[in-house]
Amino acid sequence: MSEIMSDDLFHTQPTVLSVTELNRTVRELLEASIPLLWVGGEISNLTRAASGHWYFSLKDKTAQVRCVMFRSRNAYLDWQPKEGDQVEARALVSLYEARGEFQLTIEALRRAGLGALFEAFEKLKAKLQGEGLFDPTRKRPLPAHPRQIGIVTSPDAAALRDVLTTLRRRMSSIPVVIYPTPVQGKGAAQLIAQAIRKASERSECDVLIVCRGGGSIEDLWQFNEEVVARAIAACSMPVVSGVGHETDFTIADFAADVRAPTPTAAAELVSPDRQIQMRQLAQVMERIGRQMDYMLSERMQKLDYLARRLIHPGEKIRQRGEELIHLQARLRASLQRSMQSAQSRFMPLPPRLHRAATQLMDRRRSMLQELAQNLEHLNPQNVLERGYSLVQTEDGSIVRSSSKLKLGDALQLTFAKGQAAATVVKTKP
Repeated sequence: MSEIMSDDLFHTQPTVLSVTELNRTVRELLEASIPLLWVGGEISNLTRAASGHWYFSLKDKTAQVRCVMFRSRNAYLDWQPKEGDQVEARALVSLYEARGEFQLTIEALRRAGLGALFEAFEKLKAKLQGEGLFDPTRKRPLPAHPRQIGIVTSPDAAALRDVLTTLRRRMSSIPVVIYPTPVQGKGAAQLIAQAIRKASERSECDVLIVCRGGGSIEDLWQFNEEVVARAIAACSMPVVSGVGHETDFTIADFAADVRAPTPTAAAELVSPDRQIQMRQLAQVMERIGRQMDYMLSERMQKLDYLARRLIHPGEKIRQRGEELIHLQARLRASLQRSMQSAQSRFMPLPPRLHRAATQLMDRRRSMLQELAQNLEHLNPQNVLERGYSLVQTEDGSIVRSSSKLKLGDALQLTFAKGQAAATVVKTKP
């Protein structure tokens, strides 16, 4: 009987797997049949390799399993696990083929108990978002030049020192009001909300910073409470949240008008940089100076041009007087030549005609003298010599009636000799 069975086994030639093929098949079966799952336990035998990968075991009271978390995944953690930590791991069940060891490939890692916190976080976030509390249209812009800045945080927090140092460096002239409150521990959320409401009611600041330093999700949980989110949303001034580190997100961040990655960044967002403003002011002053120089140069050139065209009223009177004198001289000379010519023509005439010519010349001489006297009367200088004066406005217009004047008008008076400035204090029709 045994011989027949041996012969059957020999002749059927069953498939023989190598160890490598076996381990690969088992790995593929495990990964295909068991989806990603969460496993909770205590970390032990933690090793951080030079490659950046982490190797450790997860154990409970009765069992343990080997785990690996590759560098590409553990780089996303914002905390460092250590021996004895109770954690929850999102893992893929697999097999390390080279040794045939059953293991978990860790995709994500969190402290134990955070699952419930995360669920509460998402639930509150969805509720407030549904109410429109996080709507972008509700967000208010930050003032470019705040007159006073408020800070809600713990007076003993390192974050406060960072914020004050940054504000002092950037714009030390801006006053700061601190609304002190605990930022962690039992009942802290109510106190934080109360400080925010106090700042809102006093309305003495243009912008409010709500901040604290980094920590675990439990440390930051007070800023995930609904009472804090609603106090921020109802605040009468723009609110900047600066809670934790850049990778930390809280409900307060979504409710605030602006989220800053750190408290220091929050201080930078609300305060103008004095150095930058000084440089900008210098540039503006330089542009104004260049524009003023250009305008002054242009006005001076225009003034020079107008000055060349402008003739003083007194100068005009003098020129007209010289023209009249010149015309008078030409007229006299012309009449004199005419008389001499007539005399030369009439000399040979008979006495009767000579007398007539003499009479004619006498009449012409009288007319000439009369014209000369009339010209002399029309000479403006002579009018001034008799005690009259020429009254002009600032633009050179001659004043002929008091009805054209009003109180306070500046006048220019021209006399026979010299000029004077006057102001109208009274008019009489």
